[in-house]
Amino acid sequence: MINVFINSFSVTFGALLQILLVSVAGGVLIRKKVITQEHLKSLSTVVVRVLLPCMTFSNIVRNFNPAQFRIWPLVPLVAILTISLGLLAAITLFWPNLKMNKHHFATASLQNAGYLILPLGKILYPEQFDEFAMYCFLYILGMSPLLWSLGKYLISSGEDEKISFCGLLTPPLVACIGAIVIVLVKIQFLIPNIVLDSSELIGSATVPIATFVLGAVLGSISFNIKSHVFDAAKVLFVRLIFVPICTIAVLMLTGLHHNYPLLCNLFVLQSSSSPATGLILQVKHYGGNEEEVGSILMLSYIACIFTIPLWLAVWTMLIK
Repeated sequence: MINVFINSFSVTFGALLQILLVSVAGGVLIRKKVITQEHLKSLSTVVVRVLLPCMTFSNIVRNFNPAQFRIWPLVPLVAILTISLGLLAAITLFWPNLKMNKHHFATASLQNAGYLILPLGKILYPEQFDEFAMYCFLYILGMSPLLWSLGKYLISSGEDEKISFCGLLTPPLVACIGAIVIVLVKIQFLIPNIVLDSSELIGSATVPIATFVLGAVLGSISFNIKSHVFDAAKVLFVRLIFVPICTIAVLMLTGLHHNYPLLCNLFVLQSSSSPATGLILQVKHYGGNEEEVGSILMLSYIACIFTIPLWLAVWTMLIK
């Protein structure tokens, strides 16, 4: 059992180090001003509006089979439940100063479901990556609307912010919903292979560029860890300890891993992922406590280099 734990931990840790190297490169270039904020904004726009939608669309149309994967609605539902669990735990820890600490609820409950988990899955499960990516996109289908509505409200300094429906319809979400509808009504045969091949080709750039953007975003963060260590400890406890433990416990009780082992691995990875980088982008755009949010994100990403391998290794050991 110990060997299973050590092997799983070392493989996942090594995968995260690969991602870290690419991310550090992005962070160094942004700090040295080789890449400016304007460059980063443009690169992020390309990822969100072109690369990720192409990857999402081609992957789901080609790999999503509702007849074989009948429990697919469970995936976005699990995302919503996982976020709700983190939100409730954070509310409990920060009680009774809820209005003053609402930005902590976002960092504790909304995780990096794509930019970190996709490249990690690419390294850990290269032979099953298409299936892994499909699961990941279905998970993001449940999370994305909450990130850009609830997350924006919680993280932003404006208390009177109104939720815009149009603001929720991000290109990746539209691509995901559109691809699912096409598959469900069984009209995917109308889409020429050359279109899917082209989308897949463009989408193949998503993982490396998104990893680079992740590092550049983190490199542009203003942070002062010493001033926010106590609140950060609460957020890290919820995000990187409490939620993964609850997720693993529920998965063990359901026995879902017997039929869907890769899906369960995704759930464990998602539950132990660090806060969403989209939150710091929202702070930069809409306002908020950038230094405190940045400090929490920086600590979270450092900690998750160890906690993600830990929880995946624990999970692997428990199901052996």
